[in-house]
Amino acid sequence: MKASPLAKLSEKFGSKADLVKAVQGLATDALFLDRVNAVKGLGRVSNAKLLALHTTLSEVKERFGSRAKLIDAILEKEKKAKDATFRERLEAYPTPRLYDFYRGAARREKHASKRAA
Repeated sequence: MKASPLAKLSEKFGSKADLVKAVQGLATDALFLDRVNAVKGLGRVSNAKLLALHTTLSEVKERFGSRAKLIDAILEKEKKAKDATFRERLEAYPTPRLYDFYRGAARREKHASKRAA
């Protein structure tokens, strides 16, 4: 049976406050567009969403280092490295959406290479 978000949170971080601190530590300007409600903050976000955000930000930081490098990787995968308007559009997207976009582009590239072979 699948563990609940609370069980995962307790196992990895101990408390929600510790998870919020970990996400805030990853949510630097290089990785995160700050769209969090200033009044409510990350403390009001659900455990499942916080865990998903932590996972995504950790993977992006480990693989790419910053949002800018992730955007460059997407442009390479899509073969649109010189398309300035596409870059502008990607820069407006939040990091989780960019990472999903990258994974989709990588999957499409993999399937295209299989069909060509």
